[in-house]
Amino acid sequence: MEIITTHKNVDFDALASVVAAQKLYPQARIVLPRSINANVKAFLSIHKDLFQVLSPLEVPHDEVKRLIVVDAKRWDRLDCLDPLRRRPDLEVHVWDHHPGVGDIEAREFRWSDTGAAVTLLVEELAERGTPLDPVQATLFLAGIHEDTGHLTFPCTRPRDARAAAFLLEKNADLHVIQTALRPGYGPQHKAILTRLLETVVRDKISGHVICFARADVNGYVPDLASVVTMLRDVLSCDAVFGLFWDERRNQTIVIGRSGADTLDLAQVLRTMGGGGRPEAASAVVKAARPDGVETWLREILNQNGNGSVKIFDLMSFPVFTVGPEETAEAVHEELRRRGHTGAPVVEDGRLVGVISIRDLVKLTRPTQRSAPVKAYMKRDVRTISPQCTITEALRLMVKHDIGRLPVLEDGRLVGIVTRSDLMLYYYNLI
Repeated sequence: MEIITTHKNVDFDALASVVAAQKLYPQARIVLPRSINANVKAFLSIHKDLFQVLSPLEVPHDEVKRLIVVDAKRWDRLDCLDPLRRRPDLEVHVWDHHPGVGDIEAREFRWSDTGAAVTLLVEELAERGTPLDPVQATLFLAGIHEDTGHLTFPCTRPRDARAAAFLLEKNADLHVIQTALRPGYGPQHKAILTRLLETVVRDKISGHVICFARADVNGYVPDLASVVTMLRDVLSCDAVFGLFWDERRNQTIVIGRSGADTLDLAQVLRTMGGGGRPEAASAVVKAARPDGVETWLREILNQNGNGSVKIFDLMSFPVFTVGPEETAEAVHEELRRRGHTGAPVVEDGRLVGVISIRDLVKLTRPTQRSAPVKAYMKRDVRTISPQCTITEALRLMVKHDIGRLPVLEDGRLVGIVTRSDLMLYYYNLI
């Protein structure tokens, strides 16, 4: 079985890319993430007989032999396909246009600096002489127009314009595109925009006029990014960050929009585990409220913020450690007594692993609890230097989903810093 998929919150470029990819991989089935932008959902409802798609929940992971990923190159942007990540026999192809490094290891990797991902696929279809019907040409052109702002965004390249011209020659319908790309703006969006305008804070950071605004949301809100775009148009600033607190999911959604030749928002939000394009990017920061996230953003933007605050300013020392031969039961009891969630495992002064209570609570049999802790510790330990910045530590924690970093100097364990330490700093509590 072969499948084609794309990123969550499917936009027109993503939909166009999976449909174009299926013309290049005719044996593959399209798997669309469950979160789909409202205007894309409306387009699909009208054309549902033309596009046969699977839900990620319908994919039999053991039967997948080839995975084709379009308009994305990171596993965390895909929906419910993480089991495939652990398949060394899986053949992976990636087609993408986003800057930065991804974590999907592909046998075939097609990347280029275009405004839209579907441009790459349209070029390949044109080179092969693959026939296109007017509906396909219209969808592909919609993907280009959406991601390039009708060929006006700074990310637009001549190749996007040439691909657009090619699709017009294939009878793409601009009237359909104009209707399809019109963002849905209802009472919910109006209320959110009003709240954002009420909470705007304008500041000058590194020579740029930056605006921060906040609003509460309850679960998924379609076309939230379009509200932030409207906000920037109203405020006329260099960049705007919308911070949306979702209490039910205990997370802050960050959506950034900027103008030409201002800030590279993709680079800024990549630090938070997000991504996108220089003028349009987003991130989701779990277990952090907007005030802490805004402080983090300001530190990243300022360049002089966290540069003066080093890990040694926040790390805890001396560090409570355990030996690799101590029993799992004894370590568990000591961690509970101290109120710690984990500890480094040290042998002869050398860090050999990390053990957490989450690892130990799974041990139920007496033979497991009496075994040495080295049997259950994580050996591939991420560490950090005391001279590193707070931003670097947070980037590591977000990227590898870890809650603590041992601090090493000249190979010696000199301290430890936790996610709680860093968030306390950002909340100005220490």
